[in-house]
Amino acid sequence: MGVGLGFLISGLLFPRILSTDQVGLLRVLVSYSTLLAQFAVLGFNTVTVKLFPFFRNEKKGHHGFLGFALLIALSGFILTTAIYLGLHHYIVENAKEKSQLFVTYYYYVIPMMFFTLLFGVFDTYYRVLYNAVTGIAYKEVVQRILIIISIVLFYFGFIDFKWLVIFYTIAVISPSLLMLISLIRNNHFFIKPDFKFIDKALGRQMIGVAFFGIVASYSGVLVQNIDLIMVDHYLGLSYAGIYAITFFFGTLILIPLRTMGKISSVVIADSWKNNDLENIRSIYQKSTLTLGIAGVFLFVGIWGNIDNIFHLVGKNYEAGKYVILFIGLANLCDVFSGISPHIIVNSPKYRWLSYLLILFAGLVIVTNWVFIPLYGIVGAALASFISKLLYTLMKHLFLYKQFGLQPYTYKHLILLLLGAVTWYLSSLVPPHSFYLIDILIRSLVISLLFLPAVYYLKISEDFNGIVRAVLLRFKR
Repeated sequence: MGVGLGFLISGLLFPRILSTDQVGLLRVLVSYSTLLAQFAVLGFNTVTVKLFPFFRNEKKGHHGFLGFALLIALSGFILTTAIYLGLHHYIVENAKEKSQLFVTYYYYVIPMMFFTLLFGVFDTYYRVLYNAVTGIAYKEVVQRILIIISIVLFYFGFIDFKWLVIFYTIAVISPSLLMLISLIRNNHFFIKPDFKFIDKALGRQMIGVAFFGIVASYSGVLVQNIDLIMVDHYLGLSYAGIYAITFFFGTLILIPLRTMGKISSVVIADSWKNNDLENIRSIYQKSTLTLGIAGVFLFVGIWGNIDNIFHLVGKNYEAGKYVILFIGLANLCDVFSGISPHIIVNSPKYRWLSYLLILFAGLVIVTNWVFIPLYGIVGAALASFISKLLYTLMKHLFLYKQFGLQPYTYKHLILLLLGAVTWYLSSLVPPHSFYLIDILIRSLVISLLFLPAVYYLKISEDFNGIVRAVLLRFKR
């Protein structure tokens, strides 16, 4: 549902109803608020995932762990807001020439940051309680429905653009409020901190994990948002809007990874606590194959329909054609690395993820700085691909050298080859004059070529098990 609603927003409504400047503004506001919120949490979400097993005790309200998280988040919000307001002159001066619209809505970032911060705290807390669904439902479904309602109201003239931005802001902050209500209703809202429970050893460990969590999580979010901010800086809001819309299609590949990551991080944390390396090895290998199947299938489906995509979003966005290609390839690197970041961050060597992410963030900034002036928005996408390819290689080498974890087999090569052959054969299908019918035909051909081949070649036990379960249910 989240993917479908996201496609409706970024694939149809935004490009057809809003100007590229307006799209750029909404995306840049979210990028700034996400970037600042990730710093404001002061690494405590990493503490939650890694150390919550020591606090887990429902009868004692998990020793008020949520209260600790909210106190840290509030302190981080005050600090981050002060920094953002202090940078007002610098940001505004740089935005005046090419991004005047952002100057008008500069202060909207602060409430968006606050509620993005709260959502991160609540969602991570729910995840360690083995509930990854609630956050996904509110963020991917409810929030997007509210955004669609806002755009429809704007389209029919019930509200002007100023009110659209206000309604969009309300939609962005709504998941955190709904999460708060859900926590209270389900009796998980224990906010009285048990300071006596934290002894010196645990306190030192929490501070250490939080410090490296700041570096790791902030670097990760910086990587996800800095390209759009740099496109806005160098090229202006209009190009940022084009980049944001075409970037969306490349990120569809990541949907299965994000969902698996939310729950696997908790399972991996418990496995490390029990020193169960075999379970980690099994999950790591299965994740690279299962996610690889989903990623290659989505990538071939998207690139196989590349011309149809621009029938959907409009000719104004054709400059972003190769943004989709390079962002798709970059995200394929992520998909084929499976849950490797969650293994590293929950391991005894968790500090190394921070070091790797610092290198990754540095690569992203430098390559964007080099390629955006040369190739525009395609340069930003190329920078992401090069940086992510190198980052994936670094993660793989680290896990292999430190823990002997090596998930790749000949099946991964077969999967890539199968994807290439599927794309080539689908490209031979004559185009239909009506693009919607062409999408259906081409997607059906890709599905019939790719999925049965994956099943009969037995590339993934998990995938085959899912197919057999679906077929059995259908027969019944």
